Amino acid sequence: MAQSSSGSSNSNNLVVPKSNAALEQLKFEVAQELGITLSPDGYQGNKTSYENGSIGGYITKRLVTIAEQQLAGSFK
Repeated sequence: MAQSSSGSSNSNNLVVPKSNAALEQLKFEVAQELGITLSPDGYQGNKTSYENGSIGGYITKRLVTIAEQQLAGSFK
């Protein structure tokens, strides 16, 4: 896979670019809750597809929950 000019091979485009730090923090929180240790240098190639998929799935689930709460007017 070709790398972008920033050195990352991630092809996802954030709608709000400033949200990157919050999403990274969320990734580490979710991984800790699942008992998965993430490398601080960002390399996750030594993780199984199941582990990486679990982290991504729980992040999505949490973001959907937050969005639902905001739409219902109960998020603080």
